[in-house]
Amino acid sequence: MFQSSGKICAVINPVSGVGSKDKIREMLVSRGVEVEILTTEYAGHASVLTRKAVDEGVQCVIAVGGDGTVNEVACSLLNTDVTLGIIPKGSGNGLARELCIPFDVRKALDVIFDAHITVIDACKANEHPFFCTCGLGFDATVSEVFAKAKRRGSLTYLKNIVTEYLNYKPAVYELSIGNQTIREKAFLIACANASQYGNNAYIAPHADICDGQMDVIMLAPFTYFDVGPLAFQLFTKTINLNSKIKTFCTSEAIITREHEGFMHIDGEPVSAGREIIVSIIPKALKVATPAVIPFAHNAIQRFNDIFGFFE
Repeated sequence: MFQSSGKICAVINPVSGVGSKDKIREMLVSRGVEVEILTTEYAGHASVLTRKAVDEGVQCVIAVGGDGTVNEVACSLLNTDVTLGIIPKGSGNGLARELCIPFDVRKALDVIFDAHITVIDACKANEHPFFCTCGLGFDATVSEVFAKAKRRGSLTYLKNIVTEYLNYKPAVYELSIGNQTIREKAFLIACANASQYGNNAYIAPHADICDGQMDVIMLAPFTYFDVGPLAFQLFTKTINLNSKIKTFCTSEAIITREHEGFMHIDGEPVSAGREIIVSIIPKALKVATPAVIPFAHNAIQRFNDIFGFFE
């Protein structure tokens, strides 16, 4: 991937638990390239560091951390020739899971240096870029609560779903896609560029991050007795089979709600107005990904899909 005179940059979230800068530097320098290690100090700092690295002509920026760090770095690499590398060290790791990137640091570095690049789509919701999902309604409420949780992981996510459901009231939304407009009460609306939120929670099992389209999912209100089956389907790639789900494939959608509130952008809650315009940014980001996904990886991933929420 890297020219002999090239340079890469690693942007590290210090709370990711990946170890010291020196340890990361040693692993990267041993690969025979010039590297600069940068540590984030506040929310949004990864974006600043990445833009500076791009201006300095780096070939690759490696995001070391969770979904927030990866999103910040990736947003700053949109429509550039600089490649995103990912060392996943968060709780959800949505984009890393979607692209089958190993969680082991050395194996993730092998992926980066094996020179296989996938050009993926991005999306934007009212000019906020995202790579996996954005959502309104219960979707956004859970993300707001999850962002404040002291513990992360699938079990925490599932607990939040059940707890928040008891007090949540569905709202009326107007969804416009092409010449079609739907106005009805919904529990949530999710726009998926990728198949999952993270934590192996698959809201759009058939979404393809490279096809120039997104899946828009509308979940109708449901009873308490539906919570268990829906949660199980969410973690086993079968939620699209549920009768409460409507899925639309499109490159742009306009969602209008009755009141201002939160939406989530790749799991991060963001304040937004009544109208949300969501659209695809095709072929927007170069990412280092595995050239081949071994059968064993698929088998292990499927096992995690089923049992991951017990973590």
